[in-house]
Amino acid sequence: MDYIALLRKDADSDFSVDFPDFPGCVTAGTSLEEARLLAAEALALHVEGLREDGEALPAPSALDAIMADPENRAAVAFVVPVPEGPDPSVRVNITLNRSVLHRIDAHAKAHSMSRSAFLADAALKALRHDAR
Repeated sequence: MDYIALLRKDADSDFSVDFPDFPGCVTAGTSLEEARLLAAEALALHVEGLREDGEALPAPSALDAIMADPENRAAVAFVVPVPEGPDPSVRVNITLNRSVLHRIDAHAKAHSMSRSAFLADAALKALRHDAR
């Protein structure tokens, strides 16, 4: 299923993205590509929360209906697909230097994270940075 995202840009702001079918689901990026990537991530997290709460997803609105709203006329519409279901965790086996592992564990503990959560977060940050 795909939903319409609206990209907005003021002269003194980042690129913002919102989803008319999901009020409150918003994000922003410093570049067009970052905004597009963060939009997909924001929508996936929003939908995951709705699914966890047992709520049904709304039917996607038609582009014509969205763009008929005067507040949306200056926005650029693009389509963001929704993942079909939960993104399951997968166990992996990696090799790290002992000193790196100790630093990872210390950082994760200091931030109330698991080792896996820290590694996933660090990987996503690196991937977002590369997309800029």
